[in-house]
Amino acid sequence: MLNTLGLTTQEAQRRLEQYGRNEIKRYEKIKPAKIFLVQFTSPLVLILIVAAIISFIIGYLPGQEPDFVDAALILIIVFVSGISGFFQEYKAEKSIEALQEMAAPKTLAIRDGQPKEISVSEVVVGDVLLLESGDIVPADAKLIESFNVAADESALTGESEAVTKKVADTIFMNSFIYIGNAKAEVIKTGLSTKVGEIAKKLQAIKTEKTSFEKEITLLSKKIFKIIAVVTVVIFLVSLFKYSLYAALLTAVSLAVAAIPEGLPAIVVLSLAIGAKALARKQALIRKLGVAESIGAVDIICTDKTGTLTKNEMAVTKLYINENVIETKQIKNNAITEIELLIRSGILCNNVQIVKDKDNIVQYLGEQTEIGLVKFGEKIGLNKNNLIKKYKLINEQSFTSERKMMSITTQEIKTGVYQIYAKGAPEVLLKKCDRIYINGVVQPLADTARKEILKHNKGFASSALRVLGFAWRGAQNENDDEEKNLIWIGLQAMIDPPHPEVKSVLEECRNAGIRVIMITGDSAITASAIAKEINLKSNGRLTGKELDKMTDNELEQALNKDINIFARTNPFHKLRILNVLEKENRVAMTGDGVNDSLALKQANVGIAMGLRGTAVAKNACDMILLDDNFKTIVSSIKEGRKIFDNIRKFINYLLVSNFAEVGVLLVATLFISIKEPILLPMQILWINLLTDGLPALALGVDPARPDIMSKPPRPKNDPIIDKRLAWLIGTIGIKKICVLLATFIIVLPLGIDVARTTLFTGFILYEFVRISSIRYQEKLHWFSNKWLIGALGISLVLQMVIIYTPLSSFFHIVPLGLFSWSVLLSGIVVGYILAILITKIVIRYTNDKIVSKVR
Repeated sequence: MLNTLGLTTQEAQRRLEQYGRNEIKRYEKIKPAKIFLVQFTSPLVLILIVAAIISFIIGYLPGQEPDFVDAALILIIVFVSGISGFFQEYKAEKSIEALQEMAAPKTLAIRDGQPKEISVSEVVVGDVLLLESGDIVPADAKLIESFNVAADESALTGESEAVTKKVADTIFMNSFIYIGNAKAEVIKTGLSTKVGEIAKKLQAIKTEKTSFEKEITLLSKKIFKIIAVVTVVIFLVSLFKYSLYAALLTAVSLAVAAIPEGLPAIVVLSLAIGAKALARKQALIRKLGVAESIGAVDIICTDKTGTLTKNEMAVTKLYINENVIETKQIKNNAITEIELLIRSGILCNNVQIVKDKDNIVQYLGEQTEIGLVKFGEKIGLNKNNLIKKYKLINEQSFTSERKMMSITTQEIKTGVYQIYAKGAPEVLLKKCDRIYINGVVQPLADTARKEILKHNKGFASSALRVLGFAWRGAQNENDDEEKNLIWIGLQAMIDPPHPEVKSVLEECRNAGIRVIMITGDSAITASAIAKEINLKSNGRLTGKELDKMTDNELEQALNKDINIFARTNPFHKLRILNVLEKENRVAMTGDGVNDSLALKQANVGIAMGLRGTAVAKNACDMILLDDNFKTIVSSIKEGRKIFDNIRKFINYLLVSNFAEVGVLLVATLFISIKEPILLPMQILWINLLTDGLPALALGVDPARPDIMSKPPRPKNDPIIDKRLAWLIGTIGIKKICVLLATFIIVLPLGIDVARTTLFTGFILYEFVRISSIRYQEKLHWFSNKWLIGALGISLVLQMVIIYTPLSSFFHIVPLGLFSWSVLLSGIVVGYILAILITKIVIRYTNDKIVSKVR
């Protein structure tokens, strides 16, 4: 016999320990050993290992001696670099895993005789689940009660049409309830479910990379190809100038200098840090790359209810018996003339009233329905008492297409069957042929219809959400047709805007972000809210008007800045999205089952954490934990900051590596020295200090002051745009000139002193590059304490290897006063030139942008 009362907490815990958690186990868990080994498979590390082997083996060639010290030193630095990369990547992976845990889905089950929200992974065999439209089924279960249930099993069968489910039918894990609500007893969990049978196939599905992640990968491949060509050319040229050993060392040095080995790890770590920052701001991302993608959006398509408004509905006005009644004037228990209207709102309602562990009453359900129930309680009608008097026989659930809901009940005392209905007034009126006035049922005249619609329009124009209510007697439990209903009246509710929305919309305008409201509410209500929050729009469109338009006509309407769309369904959202995404990056919010289509396709799909269905949350890229529009804009600011910081350290890394390659290339071709100007272990040390802590610290830079006063970057704008390319090229050439000048000025003191000065110059001149970047970004030094610390540590480590016995391992010598005076002069000259070049490039690229716009 099927269980309807659920399990006790103790029994559920015992079964959980006995049978395990309700989850399809991941095959790709974080494996520290694998992450560590991957650090030694990158092109750079392989080149370094080859260099170490060459340093060792070449000594056995005629006329050469083995260089065990160089080989050992290279391998030690490779190992230290690998350890550093391991900790960065492992930390990022753990951050991602922690965020995924935060997104763990919940379900409603009966525990200890009360509805309770539990983690899906804690569901056990025997649990009684409470399921309704939009829920993902957490385990295989058998229906105990079923009210108009249709389940989408496309995840299992591939069939797109929903399947009707009745009592005793089985519903499967990962299918979702399309319409209706039900009670179901769990019969299988985890790997025992039907989904568990195909778990290995599901594990093979990979998450698609974002456009940003693809761009980073493409950039890395381009850099590697260029390096490979240049390295081969330099090796061939060096053979005519140096010995085979020196030529190999030169080529290896160039390859080591050119590869920005820290780039992948820093990008991942920056995105992970950004993801955690977004989580603190109530935005939970489901894909790491979305942390950057959200910053690039230039259009936000947002719901009204709960996002722009509070989603806390309170009934404020009634229209019944041809009179408008202010609810604040109704005295407690004085409900005779409105009892039928209020009873309809409470019975035709899926709200669950429960108490938590602290005995505090909780209302589980949609806010409009909660508002109806709370209003009933306020005047003496309690839902829990009513459902003891009226047995629920059948339900025809609300959908965005039907825009109404009805139930069939049987009064337990008399056995009388009745139908109660609620919905959009203009829809429900078409189902009515009579009206209830002062206790008398009479024909519904056209004048009465017009009067009802007039008051509906008046309420809606005051930003009230309006529902109509009707009822009729039924012949038996099978008499559930929604026709020949008797009109009762209207209940109007207010959902006030969030107080900060008006200022946030102003921030969006300043940031070049267009906001479009797409709501299922009436056009009048939508316009009233838009006016209150100062959402500018050149007109409005309804779902019916959209249905009559071609895509070209819709595109023209959007180009005219129509930003209010009312009485829409999720398929209208999808059409609007398809048109907008041709030229824009679009963030789309959604909470319903059918919203998943638009959420999946949007550049950034944003689901509501509080009122969103499980399907919407699974389809989205980001979940708003507080359902607040302000959180979207805060996330955009964070995303812009992430992209700026990634651009900053790409700027920093590529200028550094370009200078290293340039110095080696010029020295190889034009300076008469017997050995490469820098040795592989020296270049590796430079990269370790400059590509390590300082680059990581740039990844946590604060946002520039004007980050939300400029428009989003264009859709096809690459990471290395024209301005950044010019800065990398011109400042890179400047740096090459300053470093070579430093080397040549000190060269009369000997090659060892000149090489040490050049070696140290690469470290010190990074201060210059970071200074010019901060000048460009309008940031002061003390805005990032991590950066100051990173540069300080780099300087101290450089001093340690110059003035300790470690210097012999790096083939360098202590520097005197003259060398330091040359280096400091280089810093001053380099900084002045960097600022001048930055100003010229910014002015030049700005002029280009302006002329292109004209």
